[in-house]
Amino acid sequence: MQREKYLNYIAGEWVSGGEFSENINPSDVSEVIADYVRADREQTKQAIDAASSAVSAWANFGVQARSELLDKVGNELLIQKESIGMLLAREEGKTLPEGIGEVTRAGHIFKFFAGEVLRQTGDLLPSVRPGIDVEIVREPMGVVGIISPWNFPAAIPAWKIAPALAYGNCVVFKPADLVPGTAHAIAKIIVDAGAPAGVFNFVMGRGSVVGDEIVTNPKVDAITFTGSVETGQSVAQAAISRMAKFQLEMGGKNPLVVLDDADLNNAVECAINGAYFSTGQRCTASSRLIITNGIYDQFLTALVERLDNLNIGNAIHPDTHIGPVVDKNQFNQNLFFIEEAKKEGAQLAYGGEILKRETEGFYLQPALFTETNNDMRINREEVFGPVASIIRAKNYEEALSIANDTAFGLSSGICTASLKHATHFRRQSQAGMVMVNLPTAGVDYHVPFGGRKGSSYGSREQGRYAAEFYTSVKTNYIGC
Repeated sequence: MQREKYLNYIAGEWVSGGEFSENINPSDVSEVIADYVRADREQTKQAIDAASSAVSAWANFGVQARSELLDKVGNELLIQKESIGMLLAREEGKTLPEGIGEVTRAGHIFKFFAGEVLRQTGDLLPSVRPGIDVEIVREPMGVVGIISPWNFPAAIPAWKIAPALAYGNCVVFKPADLVPGTAHAIAKIIVDAGAPAGVFNFVMGRGSVVGDEIVTNPKVDAITFTGSVETGQSVAQAAISRMAKFQLEMGGKNPLVVLDDADLNNAVECAINGAYFSTGQRCTASSRLIITNGIYDQFLTALVERLDNLNIGNAIHPDTHIGPVVDKNQFNQNLFFIEEAKKEGAQLAYGGEILKRETEGFYLQPALFTETNNDMRINREEVFGPVASIIRAKNYEEALSIANDTAFGLSSGICTASLKHATHFRRQSQAGMVMVNLPTAGVDYHVPFGGRKGSSYGSREQGRYAAEFYTSVKTNYIGC
């Protein structure tokens, strides 16, 4: 039986190309989900040209029509959440409940920005000069290039595409090469909802080809990227060389501080959720567990016991808590960091073993290291897998110092019953998002997302703060 083949969407048409790539199920590498076409550089240019040609008409499109289109997309995502969630779980390895939850979130994001279309505001101010008014408005950037990662193939494209369209921009969207299926499903919903030709363009393919053209093409006015630090730095260099607006969301090495007075059960659950769920493949994952002396032994015992009760298996099986690593390259990277940690003197307290299951897949037992310090590579670089390490701290002050001693600053967390320490941590933590008695991973769709230092660059994503990136401020002077 011939597999289905899926195409790109350019200038209002589904178009083929040359090379197709196989979409492999990491829970069962013998299963090819479907074949997805890869755009070449010329097709990417055509998509950018189409978006550029549609900018003026879409920017002047009625706000009611834009709102209704986004709301229609959101509603359809919610209707199809089970089927798209299943596809997401199969191609990315996220558990089925997580996959369905992520698609649900994507639907809510589109519906939120359907409302934001109608909530755009400006200012009318008197000039310091008599007889003159000053009007301050926001206008769309033009063509927005969107490059999204593989770890959240529904939510992250949604929180980039929805505001881009809401504020009157045209889009060229390139999903990660590993997860074309979920992206294609979202693209089809946007197309079927009635997006005019050229307003939304969808180009699958290699980052070195499609991504490079998006970043370097002078007709792309703004670039929003989520991915690795190395690629993000390359995007920044290319964008700044031609003075294009850009926004980056990159890595994290997020700390979870557990103080002596913390609720032990809650602290363990925060660590399990933040460090290991979604196979640890989240930029907000708490890979550094900073535990003070008084609770250290209890926490370690309880955490190991909790780890031992987790089921690692096929992403779509109902009893699975943690699915496979996304692909062989990421799997090998996880194994590399596990061995490096051992060489540095870290003690493997649990896991880190390759697992065999009924189907061949990239199954890795969650790894936990003890006897680590903040100078070790395992605590400086992002692993992006189900690997966490414990750092012992004498007291709160030392724990805070360790937490902030990182090149990253996306998310941080603290577990404590002390209002004093929780308040101080919220103010002093050098992170864009701070969680108190909650996992470091897990954020709402209507509030800002982003970090500091090497984690993020540019204005925040999500919520009303998204307008900062997707619009340009214009000041108009009017003589009376």
